[in-house]
Amino acid sequence: MTAHDLGPRHLCRGILTHPLGLHCDVPTDQLLPDGSVRATRFLDGLARAVGHGATFFDTADSYGDGHSERVLGHFARQSPDFTLQLSSKVGQIRGSAEHPYAGRHIHHQLDQTLENLYAEELHLYTLDSFDFGPGDCYLGNAIDAMRTLRDVKAIRAIGMRGPFTHYAASREEWAAEAERFLYLFRLIKPDVVWTRFNAFTPAVSLEGQDLFTFTARHGVGLVLAAPLAHGVLVGKGTASSVPHEPPPPRHAGLMFSLRDRVDEQLRSLRSHFGDTPGTLARLALRSSLQRGDHCVVVAGFSTAGQVEENFSCLGDPLTELELSVVDDVYAGLRAHIQAATGHSPVRELQP
Repeated sequence: MTAHDLGPRHLCRGILTHPLGLHCDVPTDQLLPDGSVRATRFLDGLARAVGHGATFFDTADSYGDGHSERVLGHFARQSPDFTLQLSSKVGQIRGSAEHPYAGRHIHHQLDQTLENLYAEELHLYTLDSFDFGPGDCYLGNAIDAMRTLRDVKAIRAIGMRGPFTHYAASREEWAAEAERFLYLFRLIKPDVVWTRFNAFTPAVSLEGQDLFTFTARHGVGLVLAAPLAHGVLVGKGTASSVPHEPPPPRHAGLMFSLRDRVDEQLRSLRSHFGDTPGTLARLALRSSLQRGDHCVVVAGFSTAGQVEENFSCLGDPLTELELSVVDDVYAGLRAHIQAATGHSPVRELQP
C-alpha cells in the first residue's frame, strides 16, 4: 500500500471507486426507542459517507424484500448530483417463479431493483446463492441472463458470492465450500467476487492460493463485507460492553461462548495500539483494505456517527509489523472458535 492507498481503486473494468463503501441493509423496524425513524438515521449516514468521498453502495433485493433498495433509492432521488455506484444481488427471492434463477426471473428482479434504486444501471450485480436447482439445472440460464444484462449495459459487472460457511464450520465443510466455489467460478467467470471477510474468517486454499492471490491472478475484483464482524471487533456485544445483555440472536452462535475471549484479545490490541476512539475500527478496516489494491470494503452501519468514525479513523496504512500483530490476534480468535467447537484450527483447506 502507498501513502495514497485511499485514492480510487479499480474494482474491475468499468468500476473505479473509493476503497471504503457502505453495506446497506436497513432494518424494517422503523421506530427506535427515542421515537426517531431508523430509515432517517440511515439516510443521514449515507449523506455523511458521501461527504467523506464514498461512492460504492452495496445492497440486495432480499434485504427486507427490497426495503433497503428503496431507502437507498430515496437517497439517490434526493441527491441527483452525487455519483453513486450501486451494487445489488439476486438469487434469494423466488417470488412466483419456480426458482430464483429460472426463466426470466433474474431480468424481472433487476427491473424491480433498478426501480427501487431509482437507477438506470447497476455497477455490480451479484449471484447471491450457490443453489442453481437440482443438478444445477438453472446454472446455464443464470449465466446467460447475467452476460446478456452486461452486454446490453443494464449492469457493468457480474458478481458471484465467495466461498463462505459459518465461522465454526469444520475443515471438511470449508473444503466443500471452496470446491463448490471453484466449480462455479470457472463457469460463471465473474468480474467480481463478493464475500464476507473479517478476523473470524478462516483461510481457504483455491488452486493452492488464498482468495486474495487467487482473484488477483484471475483479474477479478473483491468486495469484502462485514469487516467489523457486525460490531464485534470494535467491542459491540462483548462481555465488557454489555455484561447483562445477551448478544443479538444472529450472532449468538458465535459470541455467547466467546465474549470473554474476544474481550481479552481486544484488550491486547488496545494495549499495543492505544485506546483512543476508532482504534479498533481502524485495525479491522485497515487489515481488510490492505489485502490488495483490487479489494473494496463495505462496512455496515446504523447511525451517521458510526459512518463518521469508520471514515475518520483510517489514518495511515498499517506497517508490516502492525499488520502482523493484528493478524496474530485475529488468528488466536479463529483458533479459539475451532477449539470451542471441537474442530482443529483451520489454516489451509485443500479443495
